[in-house]
Amino acid sequence: MPTASIATSTDGGLYTWISELAQRTPAVVDSAIRIWSDYGLVLFALLMLASWWRSRSTDPARTAMALCAPLVVVAAYLANDLVKSLFHEQRPCQTLHVVTVEACPALGDWSFPSNHAAIAAAAATAIRLADRRLAAIAVPAAVLMAASRVWIGVHYPHDVLIGLVTGALAAWLLTTAARRCAPAVVLLRGTALRPLVATR
Repeated sequence: MPTASIATSTDGGLYTWISELAQRTPAVVDSAIRIWSDYGLVLFALLMLASWWRSRSTDPARTAMALCAPLVVVAAYLANDLVKSLFHEQRPCQTLHVVTVEACPALGDWSFPSNHAAIAAAAATAIRLADRRLAAIAVPAAVLMAASRVWIGVHYPHDVLIGLVTGALAAWLLTTAARRCAPAVVLLRGTALRPLVATR
């Protein structure tokens, strides 16, 4: 069975229902969701910056994890993009031809799994391991990012679900490994780069 047919039979009905609901929703709500979906990843960059800033007054392991968070997110994105290149699933708005909030990406801009969801989940996971307080913002934001991708019409629900899982799993493995860089943080605290890894 072609990938598009598998995707449509999996949750095409749910995707269509959500798209139709979006069309009945006030335009101001759709616009807000579209803006969040397009630009919301900036929030995760700011949260990672805050996580690093706050980690400088904590133990070296947490500082190491916070410093590595951007690299972890990039690695998670690359892993997710590799999966995407293997499946070649067309966007649901191309396959089902529904009216969507966002303009449908061109043919060949693959849908499965969602890069936005993977990046958001990776950032939220890295932040959760380094700073639980900031995770109270990052984790719900990641879920909202994933949901917004379906709402605006560019992904099936399973695209964002697998994107979340891929991003979170990759980030958990890599961020946990980053704890081993704690000795390097300790060394940096005795150099001119101390302000990067310590408050004083």
